[in-house]
Amino acid sequence: MAVDVGAKAPDFTLTNQDRQPVKLSEQQGHPVVLAFFPAAFSGVCTKELCTFRDSMARLNSATAQVYGISVDTFFTLKAFQDAQGFNFQLLSDFNKQAIRDYGVFNEDMVGLKGIAKRAVFVIDKDGVVRYKEILDDARNEPNYDAVFSALAALPQ
Repeated sequence: MAVDVGAKAPDFTLTNQDRQPVKLSEQQGHPVVLAFFPAAFSGVCTKELCTFRDSMARLNSATAQVYGISVDTFFTLKAFQDAQGFNFQLLSDFNKQAIRDYGVFNEDMVGLKGIAKRAVFVIDKDGVVRYKEILDDARNEPNYDAVFSALAALPQ
């Protein structure tokens, strides 16, 4: 079941690329962008996360914390971050709980079982989901303008 706009964002503790735990509820006080992606090093995922990397000035002006989330191991995410120079954390949902809690669990994508659908959630400073986009076709990228608009519409 997907999380609805207006609902409290499900909390999680996931391991980042540096093997450090990140707890979503500890990020309250500023907006958060969760960018779920199917697999590190794949073409569209790289393009998507590079777009977020290259848009950090816009995201920082909204004081947003960005997290990329996949079921890849933190070892893979560290290599992906190093290769692409991402300036935000990548989180490993290796146990696939967050992708279930957010309704982005993909049963089967070209033979890959249990990976994340491409999805973006904007969460306000109080931990409430204010925007969501879940893509059924992983070849498509999210609507970046809609993400930035949702962030701009958040109360400061």
